[in-house]
Amino acid sequence: MRLKTRIASVPYIIWMIVFIIVPLVIVCYYAFTTRDGTFTLDNVSNIGQYQHVFARSIWLAVLATAICLVVAFPLAYIISRLSGSRQRFAVMLIMLPMWINFLLRTYAWMSLLENNGLINRFFGLIGLGPFQMINTPGAVVLGMVYNFLPFMILPLYSVMTKIDDSVINAAQDLGANMWNVTARVIIPLSVPGITTGFTMVFVPSISTFAISQLLGGGNVYLIGDLIDLQFSGASYNPNLGSAMALVLMVIVLLLMSIATQFDNEEMEGMLI
Repeated sequence: MRLKTRIASVPYIIWMIVFIIVPLVIVCYYAFTTRDGTFTLDNVSNIGQYQHVFARSIWLAVLATAICLVVAFPLAYIISRLSGSRQRFAVMLIMLPMWINFLLRTYAWMSLLENNGLINRFFGLIGLGPFQMINTPGAVVLGMVYNFLPFMILPLYSVMTKIDDSVINAAQDLGANMWNVTARVIIPLSVPGITTGFTMVFVPSISTFAISQLLGGGNVYLIGDLIDLQFSGASYNPNLGSAMALVLMVIVLLLMSIATQFDNEEMEGMLI
């Protein structure tokens, strides 16, 4: 039995080696070498001059993740309380935009937010505007929220469907109002979904470059734009780009470990 398990795991091990370990080794090699292959720490030390870009990327990613959580939490709870057929229909509506190409969805927001776009035309009908919405940090955050909101809703929904109505009814019978039920019952039981949703929204938000390029118009520079710039154009520098990617990976892993630790502590508190 053990031999069969090992044989069955061979394809997965090969997949991990080829698509995870080998690319990571290549990134580490370029990050700590010069163009002629000499070992150096300059690539990592030079990232300090881009700390404002890293800070902006983290801030916008956290903001987009927080907005997704605020929007997704009540929506996921409402869906989880629907009947079976209605739940499936609501989930299909949430996933429907994901069937459209990512770039097409972002281009659609460009036409909506530009100075002569549909939103400014609507404001013009009532004597307002035009407002500068495109090429702003707000437009970038909006693009992140729109594109990654389903990744927050679905984990929350999958966890909330497992919350028995009897638990909520028991809390209400004991005198808890809706706010207390939400704070002391629903949120603690939804922590695994919150943690998963945080990871699934924050990671693509902090590393995106298509959204910032299309909706930011070059005015909102993020980490993904810097990395993309190092591998294309006249500023081609794969060594510095690899160092940036490595630092970004470390930041993401640290934040994910913090979120996982919070999840574990919350679950232990619930068990106690």
